[in-house]
Amino acid sequence: MHYLLKSEPDKYSYDDLLRDGTTVWDGIKNPQALATLRNMKKGETAIIYHSNIGKAAIGTATVVRVEIDPADGKTPLVTLKAGKRLKREKPLAEIREAGVFQGSILFRQFRLSVVPLSDEQYDWLVHG
Repeated sequence: MHYLLKSEPDKYSYDDLLRDGTTVWDGIKNPQALATLRNMKKGETAIIYHSNIGKAAIGTATVVRVEIDPADGKTPLVTLKAGKRLKREKPLAEIREAGVFQGSILFRQFRLSVVPLSDEQYDWLVHG
């Protein structure tokens, strides 16, 4: 499975992930996004998307671990490992026009910070 993870680059950018190497993806509050995080598996891949500033898909990451926060027993703690910067950033306008994203939850529920991607969508973002 693949995912698109939105991040505000002024809070935590893809460059921050590259510098850190790994990070725990947190700060998610939406129940639907939390459920998606809970279902992630080690080895799955993600696209990091800069929301708010830049509005573009920037680079890749891999899920290293998914644990439940012992403090509350329900919040998923997803550890991501930095992948590679995309050869070319994919701006929101271009993603919106791409046929593979027609009907995507990405545009039906735009405020979701964690969005599942199909193989075709992931490949388009990475190679398109």
